[in-house]
Amino acid sequence: MPRIIVNTEVCKGCELCAAACPRKIIGYEKDKINSKGYHPAVLLDEEKCIGCAMCATMCPDCAIIVER
Repeated sequence: MPRIIVNTEVCKGCELCAAACPRKIIGYEKDKINSKGYHPAVLLDEEKCIGCAMCATMCPDCAIIVER
Protein backbone atom coordinates (compact mmCIF):
# COMPACT_ATOMS: atom_id res chain seq x y z
CA MET A 1 0.00 0.00 0.00
CA PRO A 2 1.49 3.36 -0.98
CA ARG A 3 2.23 5.96 1.63
CA ILE A 4 2.75 9.69 1.25
CA ILE A 5 5.19 11.48 3.53
CA VAL A 6 4.99 15.27 3.67
CA ASN A 7 7.91 17.21 5.08
CA THR A 8 5.73 19.74 6.89
CA GLU A 9 8.61 22.14 7.53
CA VAL A 10 9.36 22.45 3.80
CA CYS A 11 5.75 22.60 2.55
CA LYS A 12 4.52 26.09 1.56
CA GLY A 13 0.87 25.12 1.17
CA CYS A 14 0.86 26.10 -2.50
CA GLU A 15 -1.94 23.59 -3.25
CA LEU A 16 -0.30 22.25 -6.43
CA CYS A 17 -0.25 18.73 -4.98
CA ALA A 18 -3.96 18.86 -4.17
CA ALA A 19 -4.76 20.07 -7.69
CA ALA A 20 -2.67 17.27 -9.23
CA CYS A 21 -4.13 14.44 -7.15
CA PRO A 22 -6.52 12.36 -9.31
CA ARG A 23 -8.32 11.09 -6.20
CA LYS A 24 -8.57 14.55 -4.57
CA ILE A 25 -7.37 13.19 -1.21
CA ILE A 26 -4.79 15.84 -0.32
CA GLY A 27 -5.78 18.73 1.87
CA TYR A 28 -4.18 21.15 4.29
CA GLU A 29 -3.81 21.12 8.05
CA LYS A 30 -5.93 24.09 9.03
CA ASP A 31 -4.97 23.80 12.70
CA LYS A 32 -1.21 23.55 12.13
CA ILE A 33 1.24 26.15 10.90
CA ASN A 34 4.87 25.29 10.18
CA SER A 35 7.85 27.45 11.15
CA LYS A 36 7.59 29.34 7.84
CA GLY A 37 3.98 30.30 8.57
CA TYR A 38 2.23 27.97 6.11
CA HIS A 39 -0.47 25.34 6.50
CA PRO A 40 1.23 22.12 5.32
CA ALA A 41 -0.34 19.51 3.06
CA VAL A 42 -1.78 16.31 4.51
CA LEU A 43 -3.10 13.08 3.04
CA LEU A 44 -6.79 12.91 3.94
CA ASP A 45 -7.52 9.25 3.12
CA GLU A 46 -4.54 6.89 3.00
CA GLU A 47 -6.65 3.94 1.81
CA LYS A 48 -7.69 5.74 -1.39
CA CYS A 49 -4.12 6.65 -2.39
CA ILE A 50 -3.00 4.79 -5.52
CA GLY A 51 0.65 5.85 -5.29
CA CYS A 52 0.69 7.66 -8.64
CA ALA A 53 3.15 10.27 -7.26
CA MET A 54 1.48 13.14 -9.10
CA CYS A 55 1.55 15.12 -5.85
CA ALA A 56 5.31 14.60 -5.46
CA THR A 57 5.90 15.43 -9.13
CA MET A 58 4.04 18.74 -8.86
CA CYS A 59 5.62 19.85 -5.56
CA PRO A 60 8.06 22.67 -6.37
CA ASP A 61 9.84 22.23 -3.03
CA CYS A 62 10.17 18.42 -3.08
CA ALA A 63 8.27 18.28 0.22
CA ILE A 64 6.41 15.05 -0.69
CA ILE A 65 7.83 11.52 -0.87
CA VAL A 66 5.75 8.57 -2.05
CA GLU A 67 6.72 5.17 -0.64
CA ARG A 68 5.38 2.09 -2.33
